[in-house]
Amino acid sequence: MSKGAQVLKQFSISMLPFSDAASDDLPLRQLLRLSLFQVSVGMAGVMLLGTLNRVMIVELSVPAMIVAIMIALPVLSAPFRALLGFKSDHHRSAIGWKRVPYLWFGTLWQFGGLAAMPASLLVLGGDTVHNVPFAGEVLAGLAFLMTGIGMHMTQTAGLALAADRATDDTRPRVVALLYVSYLLGMAVSAIVIGWLLRDFNGMLLIQVVQGTAVVTITLNVIALWKQERVRPMSKEEREAPTPSFRDAWADLARGGKAGRLLAVVFLGTMAFNMQDVLLEPYGGEILGLSVSATTLLTAAWAGGALLAFGLAGRGLARGRDPYRLIGAGLLVGLAAFSAVIFAAPLESTVLFFAGAILIGFGSGLFSVSTLTAAMLMPAQGLAGRGLALGAWGAAQATAAGVSIAIGGTLRDVVNAKAMSGAWGEPLMSPATGYSFVYHTEIALIFVTLIVLGPLVRFTQSTIHQSGGTGRIGLADFPT
Repeated sequence: MSKGAQVLKQFSISMLPFSDAASDDLPLRQLLRLSLFQVSVGMAGVMLLGTLNRVMIVELSVPAMIVAIMIALPVLSAPFRALLGFKSDHHRSAIGWKRVPYLWFGTLWQFGGLAAMPASLLVLGGDTVHNVPFAGEVLAGLAFLMTGIGMHMTQTAGLALAADRATDDTRPRVVALLYVSYLLGMAVSAIVIGWLLRDFNGMLLIQVVQGTAVVTITLNVIALWKQERVRPMSKEEREAPTPSFRDAWADLARGGKAGRLLAVVFLGTMAFNMQDVLLEPYGGEILGLSVSATTLLTAAWAGGALLAFGLAGRGLARGRDPYRLIGAGLLVGLAAFSAVIFAAPLESTVLFFAGAILIGFGSGLFSVSTLTAAMLMPAQGLAGRGLALGAWGAAQATAAGVSIAIGGTLRDVVNAKAMSGAWGEPLMSPATGYSFVYHTEIALIFVTLIVLGPLVRFTQSTIHQSGGTGRIGLADFPT
């Protein structure tokens, strides 16, 4: 290759988004290939929370309560992410693999759940003849649970593997890239799956969902191929006693205010996600926006989140304090929810969309920064990256699932009371229930800021005493 061609090649690579996330240990081509497991997880998330949610309620006439239970099953398995991460930290194999076995078996669980999903849903919807009581509910529940376990296992092991291979300087940008891969997986799969299912029938459902399963295992095999270095273990190493999860968790908790940080993650995630299923209905019911207009809210949210990912990754790589960035994300959330609340009385669509963009920006900044802070907790020898990532993911995923359920319930209960006239004529409006949820989220942000305060002081005093610059690296990535 001529010198001019080499210069052109290097210039082209440098112009690629997140090209600075690559390193000698993790070249850009391998990093992009590894990020494919995030695409598969995003695709499965769209299938569970979007496509199949609608199909069960509308096309198969399954009661909404049953659908809610099915969707909640993957969330119930989220707390096991900490245990899965710990197991991958201390996995023993003759060839020295730690993360790949968990990434592979997570892929199999995810594939199996999706492969069994359509037939289970058809039984649940009554399209088949069977004499076994609750057969459809049990089969569909197992399929959802298998898929959820696979998603958690795949993501926990895959992100830990990315953290192992990234350097301290490149980890923030690696995480931002993996965030973008996850969002792209959701966006592209939502468009493709929606187009394929435009003329719904039972056979087409089977083809699309099982096709998704095939794409999942294909992407994940490409992602994990030759990504983890082989380091053969001796027989003595393999037979050495494995540390207990309790001891490793104790090491993590002693390392850097882990309990308080996980409380920040849980409360802050609840604050940002309680309105997750209410934003589009709010725009349609209160502001009178069309379906196409409210669909753009997802794009507005994603745009704000992508901007936050880029700014957070760059700032953290330059040594910004992650705890202060957490606080900044929460403050942006205050402005975001206030904008959404005032959009109704002012009848301002512009203010409403601005609020949606700010919600995406604040939640993205909060997510990246809290995970950075989680990886700053010093380990005492047993608590590795997998455990730290698993604990973060467990807190985040559990809070997201619980908050969405609480948000929808609060809106219905408050609206029923307000529309009955019990609180007077000024509050007899469908906007009352939505406003109550957004005010609750603002209150949760203030509580999160209070819990966060001692961590900011702790970090600043530690940096001052050590004489360091506070430069840190982001080790992992949330769900």
